[in-house]
Amino acid sequence: MSEPRFQRIAFVSSQTPEADAARERLVARYGMVAEEEADVVVALGGDGLMLQTLHRFRERDLPIYGMHRGSVGFLMNTYREEGLVERLTAAQSVTIHPLMMEAVTSSGMRHRAPAFNEVSLLRQSYQAAKLRISIDGKMRLEELICDGVIVATPAGSTAYNLSAHGPILPLGTALLALTPISPFRPRRWRGALVPDRARIDIAVMEADKRPVSAAADHFEVRDIIAVSARLDTTSSVDMLFDPDHGLDERILREQFVY
Repeated sequence: MSEPRFQRIAFVSSQTPEADAARERLVARYGMVAEEEADVVVALGGDGLMLQTLHRFRERDLPIYGMHRGSVGFLMNTYREEGLVERLTAAQSVTIHPLMMEAVTSSGMRHRAPAFNEVSLLRQSYQAAKLRISIDGKMRLEELICDGVIVATPAGSTAYNLSAHGPILPLGTALLALTPISPFRPRRWRGALVPDRARIDIAVMEADKRPVSAAADHFEVRDIIAVSARLDTTSSVDMLFDPDHGLDERILREQFVY
């Protein structure tokens, strides 16, 4: 019989009572090694914890296996204490690349930050934002008046993007979702699907009158005049899913909720 695929497990939790209790039980049952000695990380919580864990281990080349012990678990496997080593061995891997955001502020400062979920632009005041959108250097939307806009990865398409009525993208899809937030003009524009190899440039018009902030997941920059976003193929994290995780079924079911 071949050895288990992963033997040295590090557990992380969202530090809620439910997640911490699960972590204690799993550590007692399977043991635990320090993060620097692990060959797999088991994350206990919800999708928010998964996002934090992806950022935390982005440069460590450690696969992440999530189990649902939180409020939202779209990207998490079902929580079960028995057979964890066997589940890890049988798990299927999906490679996730982050978006790299570069934001330029009105003072000329440049900020770079990765985003596994989305890059978002949001108005800072009562005035609607006025944005210009270009794809690979070609202007596609001369003027978008809105509360903001989201560039979402497949992993992030079920988060803020979904609440803004953007499309759900299956993991592994070579697309990004470009989704407006409360668009005022043009009224009929509901967003676009963009190849994930594309560079998306968003210019802020009338930035003094209509200030805008930009965020790459949890990293925020205020008073920006321009943002670019493109997939960073030099950086990645592997997420592990049970073969019966049923993500495709969840995606279909979510799109028919009314």
